[in-house]
Amino acid sequence: MTTARDLFIITMAPAPERTVGQGDLSLALAGAELLDLLDAGAVTVDGDLVVPGGSSVPDDRLLAAAAAEITRQPPHERVEDWLWRRGRDLAAAYQDALEEDGELKRKRSGLLPFGPKEVELVDTPARRRAAARREQGDPVLASLASAVGLDGERPEGEEPGLGDETVTTVVATVHEAVMELEAVRQQRTIENTAFANVWRGP
Repeated sequence: MTTARDLFIITMAPAPERTVGQGDLSLALAGAELLDLLDAGAVTVDGDLVVPGGSSVPDDRLLAAAAAEITRQPPHERVEDWLWRRGRDLAAAYQDALEEDGELKRKRSGLLPFGPKEVELVDTPARRRAAARREQGDPVLASLASAVGLDGERPEGEEPGLGDETVTTVVATVHEAVMELEAVRQQRTIENTAFANVWRGP
């Protein structure tokens, strides 16, 4: 299993502290993938640039797809730009992959047999490993979960227990990207409200 898969699984756990937005989760998954690629030696981070590392291909197919998207030639991509590019619709891709792998199953919501379908976790070793990693307080998983609103709020400027400077850089960039996305949402809400008021009139 990968950090990205573990992150997706814990956000799907029953009765989460809050609903996780798909955009927020997609950005965090892209960050988790980058950390997995760093751990595998497939990339390095030079300052804030994502630089290709070794030629090994990760076993996980989603992580292999992420590795294939790394910019191989200079100018290399900034971590922030990677998050936005790779993160596009990434949560949906993970949902599809986990359904194919039997980690998620479809359930119907509502009383009608033809009502809209949702997904729920299946009790698998992967789910139990992700849950155990969360319960043990894995600092990387906890920091990424914090970025999408799980496990409380992270004190500003603090990433306790991460240690490695590169990991801290990636996680901090995930937090910044999620905050930027929220700022865009708020601005759109303000603009939509103002537009509605114009049509409504005095």
